[in-house]
Amino acid sequence: MIHYSCDLCKRPLDPQDDLRYVVKIEVYAALDQEQEVIEEDQDNLLEMQEVFQRLDDHADETISAEVYQTMRFDLCPDCRKRFAKNPLGRESKKFNFSQN
Repeated sequence: MIHYSCDLCKRPLDPQDDLRYVVKIEVYAALDQEQEVIEEDQDNLLEMQEVFQRLDDHADETISAEVYQTMRFDLCPDCRKRFAKNPLGRESKKFNFSQN
């Protein structure tokens, strides 16, 4: 039997009694390049093949983790609510107003 626990609060989750939520996060490098004028005699397939060959030549886990990464988390209902309200974990700003 598979045992689940919430990845935030570490509470054990009973598959029969507790609702479990799965959060999947995909992080990848935005490789936006300036639009270039494509020449008619340019072989785009050849260029793509060369790029893939260079990536294969430099296959390294640290490089690939910097370019693409996926994460998966199990959450209990309470932690899912907190995550949905603030998915980036930003602290709320407190304002100090005067008492006039």
